[in-house]
Amino acid sequence: MSAIKLTRDQKEVLVSKLQKYFSQELDHELAQFDGEFLLDFIAKEMGAHFYNQGLYDAQAILDRRLDDIREAIYEIEQPTS
Repeated sequence: MSAIKLTRDQKEVLVSKLQKYFSQELDHELAQFDGEFLLDFIAKEMGAHFYNQGLYDAQAILDRRLDDIREAIYEIEQPTS
């Protein structure tokens, strides 16, 4: 897996969410630089876990859809003697 790359706008939104969380839940002000540093750490050290879970979720959806397709094919199968 390649490194998680976020656009500047995505980073700004995520850092803002971290700052809000730190302020509301931890009563601590998180500076912009510190927020970006923390976000980079989370992406690097934990991002693969979230990425993999997304893949597992997508695979489960695909498996369900393929089961539906298999069933639909079975339903239109013509009898043979």
